[in-house]
Amino acid sequence: MTPVLISLIAFLCVFGATLFGMYLRRVLPEHHLNAESRSTVNLAIGLIGTVSGIALGLLVAFAAGKYDTQKNELTEMSAKLALLDRGLAHYGPEAKESRDQLRKTVVRTLDRIWPESRSEHSQLDPTGTGGEDLYDTIQQLSPQNDEQRAIKAQALSLLVGIGQTRWMMYEQGGVPFPRPFLVVVVFWLTIVFISFGLHAPSNPTVVVVLLVSALSVAGAIFLILELYNPFEGWLQISSAPLRNALGQFGK
Repeated sequence: MTPVLISLIAFLCVFGATLFGMYLRRVLPEHHLNAESRSTVNLAIGLIGTVSGIALGLLVAFAAGKYDTQKNELTEMSAKLALLDRGLAHYGPEAKESRDQLRKTVVRTLDRIWPESRSEHSQLDPTGTGGEDLYDTIQQLSPQNDEQRAIKAQALSLLVGIGQTRWMMYEQGGVPFPRPFLVVVVFWLTIVFISFGLHAPSNPTVVVVLLVSALSVAGAIFLILELYNPFEGWLQISSAPLRNALGQFGK
């Protein structure tokens, strides 16, 4: 399911719980709503609300951490690619084929991670980008002096580091989102909103406030899901670092 659909389901659960609580307020006997009962319910709901707030905060921090990690890895990889091209440029005209292969690899990577069609999903799998062919092309260079030998060794080291980063991005992207954790949090919030509806007067102001609160909860869940998939959706990581590196090739 998409983040929008999951967030909508969460909103319906939470706001539906509010309306259910307002219904219970009208049908429950009066002694269920007296001061003693309300005090006990408030203590229990306070505990559940605190736990659910902490859990929701952990989910946001977890998703934001993944987003920042992949964004930093992309920036690091882009910088290494630009440095690799500059190193091959200093190697001499013999490295022209390697530089052309490097450009093709980066263009292919851009097309796979940020496809032009929104109907296509981002592909982080590095095996289809031509990185191994680039490694073989650089490996086949025949240095004629110590400077070229040093540049070749540095280029191969940079390429291995880039490959490690790409595989890290791929493996991190394959970690499934902890859906059971999210389901439990939504369940807790549903209980909290039943309590809100149970103790709140049924007037337009209260309904609007609780509606906005339910939308805020759904928005937080949407944010979590969007951050957890950093190369898709509305909050996807920009391709600018990699495109900027590509723009430096050949100079």
